[in-house]
Amino acid sequence: MARERRLAEVFVEVADSLIDDFDVIDLLQRLTTRCVELLDVSAAGIMLADVRGELQIVAASDEESRLLELFALQHHQGPCVECYRSARARTNIDLTGPEATAAWPHFAPRARAAGYVVSHALPLRLRQRVIGALNLFQTTPQPLGENDIALAQALADVSTIAILQQRTLEQAYVEKSQVEGALTSRVLIEQVKGVLAERWNVSVDEAFAAFRRYARTHHLRLAQFASQIIDGSFDTADLPAPVVPADGGEPGPLHD
Repeated sequence: MARERRLAEVFVEVADSLIDDFDVIDLLQRLTTRCVELLDVSAAGIMLADVRGELQIVAASDEESRLLELFALQHHQGPCVECYRSARARTNIDLTGPEATAAWPHFAPRARAAGYVVSHALPLRLRQRVIGALNLFQTTPQPLGENDIALAQALADVSTIAILQQRTLEQAYVEKSQVEGALTSRVLIEQVKGVLAERWNVSVDEAFAAFRRYARTHHLRLAQFASQIIDGSFDTADLPAPVVPADGGEPGPLHD
């Protein structure tokens, strides 16, 4: 019952975000963390296609480099690319098997080296329109059941609606603008994450969490806030640094 209640809260959260103007990057970031929370997976990410049809990462449950590097590899090969091009889900992919290695000789070994043994890719689609893919990674070999896969596809569909927005679905130029805007925003945010992590001498995850927390508290869009930091109009001395445990251990989980 707790899982069903949490799931209902997630969809209400998304619906509330779509009522007014909203921060699509922050919403997609929350959806990736919800995938990890609701499904038996270790990591999740959302990739969108740019104007050339190449997938680019826009949100990830884990901001550390190992996961982002895996997504970067999928520009040209990997489950996400095949899922996007075919508009069909690829689920319960055994990354340790010879089929995966033969199909994706660069991606599969790197995924295994990062500790992932099973992967899933689900299209971000609305009717015949596909704009990207949701990628899920597992560190354990147990396959996802049909109900979990259906839930993952539902979350992918919600992500699609969030990006396109219902009131502009039939306006192709607006769709392209939304997608390109999300990709540009991600580039700005990546720059700021690196700057803050180096300045504070903390992990990228910790820097990104502090950055998001300040933006949400002060009702700032993530891309808008990132631009202010990059152009110097916001003094990062006013941004509270993340609190790292005194024993030097890992910080506790963040709840959005």
